Amino acid sequence: MKDWLKKNRGLLIALAVTLAFIVGEAYALWYKGDATITLAPLALLAIWLFVTRFETGLLCMALLTPFAVNMALMPGMELSMPVEPMMILFTAIFFFRVLVAHNYDTRLLKHPVSILLIVSLLWMTITSITSELPWVSFKYLLARVWFVVPFFFAAAQIFRDQRRIRQFFWAYAIGLGVVILIATSKTLGNFSDLQTLHRVMKPFYNDHTAYGCVIALMLPAAFYFIFSHSMKGWRRVLSLLLFAGMCIGLFFSYCRAAWISVVGAIGVYVLIRMGMKVKWMVLLFGLGVGAFFIYQNDIIYKLGKNHQDSSYTLADQVKSISNISTDASNLERLNRWASAFRMWEERPVLGCGPGTYQFLYASYQRSYQLSTISTNAGDLGNAHSEYIGPMTEQGVPGVALVALLFLTTFATGVRVYRTARDPHTARMALAFTLSLLTYYIHGVFNNFLDTDKLSVPFWAFTAVIVALDVYSEKKGINE
Repeated sequence: MKDWLKKNRGLLIALAVTLAFIVGEAYALWYKGDATITLAPLALLAIWLFVTRFETGLLCMALLTPFAVNMALMPGMELSMPVEPMMILFTAIFFFRVLVAHNYDTRLLKHPVSILLIVSLLWMTITSITSELPWVSFKYLLARVWFVVPFFFAAAQIFRDQRRIRQFFWAYAIGLGVVILIATSKTLGNFSDLQTLHRVMKPFYNDHTAYGCVIALMLPAAFYFIFSHSMKGWRRVLSLLLFAGMCIGLFFSYCRAAWISVVGAIGVYVLIRMGMKVKWMVLLFGLGVGAFFIYQNDIIYKLGKNHQDSSYTLADQVKSISNISTDASNLERLNRWASAFRMWEERPVLGCGPGTYQFLYASYQRSYQLSTISTNAGDLGNAHSEYIGPMTEQGVPGVALVALLFLTTFATGVRVYRTARDPHTARMALAFTLSLLTYYIHGVFNNFLDTDKLSVPFWAFTAVIVALDVYSEKKGINE
């Protein structure tokens, strides 16, 4: 009997914990009418997973993120369940592991992308102190920390093994693929109802633009895995099916910015394959922006003559991209941008504080710029730009850090593609660089890095570029 008890000690402990949980849950339901105690075993499971299977824990969060839904845990406190509590726990365990074991690779911290990211977090801390709504800004800052620490700093070291890169991609892609399947099935029979098409991805994605954005972000990497040497037989077929499903999902997202970002990434891919240097690409982009401001009056006049609103037909939807006279979505975006610039003019260096734009911009709107979907409640999102938003909330240094971070990551990815000795590593670097580029382009029109849905793949893909740069073997000078 004694030997049996010793041999089955783990089973007995598990049964005892289960019995205690059942009794506690029964009491809570019967006398309190509250079932939140069900979170206790999930929390214990997450702790066990992160402590004993650290890398697997990261993959589990990636798999669950596409299915996460926002829940109000208390007044003024909303989290994406179940992944954000898992991120908080993962972040705490990661810091504990680093402080105790001192086993983090300092080469990752010294990488230019990591340095820029750390500086941006420090600047975000400063602007949170000077914020007009400090409580809002510090909550925003904390959320950024538990997005960045697991999926950039922890992931970069985990991605030293390229198998983990593939596993992470597939973990998120499988979850997203299921959501695409659900959303596409809800699309059938509603092709002529644009409002319904904009809601089929709920409750997993609150907005069709975020849904389209994440699909565009995944597409270049998904295309790479079709032809990857690691994909053989049924895996290659699965990769092809996933890519096809993403293309269908992107089309039915009716997200014009996502379509533009994919087209832009294809164009940059052609320039990279032609051998154009990054500095010339930046110069070409700068000339394009300069030409816009020089001829902006003529351009705006011609755009103002376009009256094609958003539509469920592809041709009309493409035409509506340049409609700034009647399309409500475009007009509201211009309204948000104009309000953001007015706010920035008042605090050009420190900004109004991270995450505060949506609570403050209402008084900066002008009646002649309001659209049919304008609101003073601050309940329809932020500044709709990954560049204008930080400029308003964190001043000129904030937007400069964002631009430098994106540009440095892009330049690093292109460099790895051109210098990696292993051709498979080179192609992987190019694929993930183009994936990130879709977000850099999409960021002109929307910003989603304050959500887990986009932050998880975005920061993880950035970590892929850094890991490939640090750990890959480079060609010699004469090669």
